[in-house]
Amino acid sequence: MSEADGLGAYRGKRHFDRTKEPSGERTQRRGADAADADATGAADAGGAGGEPAFVVQIHDASTMHFDFRLEVDGVLKSWSVPKGPSTDPQDKRLALPTEDHPLEYETFEGVIPEGEYGGGTVIVWDHGTYRPNSHDKKKRPVPFAESLEHGHATFELRGEKLRGQYALTRFHGREERSGGSSGKPTWLLVRTKAGPGPSGGGTPDPRRARSALSGRTLRQVAEAPDAPTWDPDDDGRSDTRNGRSGTRNDRSGGQRGRRGEQSGERR
Repeated sequence: MSEADGLGAYRGKRHFDRTKEPSGERTQRRGADAADADATGAADAGGAGGEPAFVVQIHDASTMHFDFRLEVDGVLKSWSVPKGPSTDPQDKRLALPTEDHPLEYETFEGVIPEGEYGGGTVIVWDHGTYRPNSHDKKKRPVPFAESLEHGHATFELRGEKLRGQYALTRFHGREERSGGSSGKPTWLLVRTKAGPGPSGGGTPDPRRARSALSGRTLRQVAEAPDAPTWDPDDDGRSDTRNGRSGTRNDRSGGQRGRRGEQSGERR
């Protein structure tokens, strides 16, 4: 499947003259290299250090949920995770596949207008890279796209908040097993016990969680979508009111947020 075909469903649901979501016109910037790397069983050639990217976004739409996305073959393979990914190996999170998203969506944060598909506020809760580590029965590396097709993929997340070994496993519901037309495959996202990284912390309250890009909450982004960063000394006021400058990709807010997590503040 070509990248253009892979994004057909995504583009067909959106009016890019109304929403600021990326159209995916630049999504081919890493696609060819990614396909070559994945064909050898290695990581896609995106993200830092040649590893593919992942992103977790919190989406306050008709229902609050987390969107879990992995860069595969030049697009972001996506799952809606109602309760969000967990750092606790005891938690098995339902993950519902959604349409592929363009690579540029990795940094999308803002407000999708009411009436548009997925209307609501989006923040980037976590992002980073991941290392595929699926193997066959003979312990040989399996290309990540192939492991997803087979219904079981294992990988190591290297994010700002999520780190360690995870697995996505497809299972079939009763309707799908009986051949019902409405049956859709569903997945489980699980933190495995093996590997480095914190465990046992579960998932944060999405309404209190802060963006890894801007350090802001959903409410703060909804109230001032173009204010790029959160200032802990600003008493909740947006940066633009104080004349501060910056870009949405400014990392100072995320760094403050990480220091706050370490000292017990909300994440």
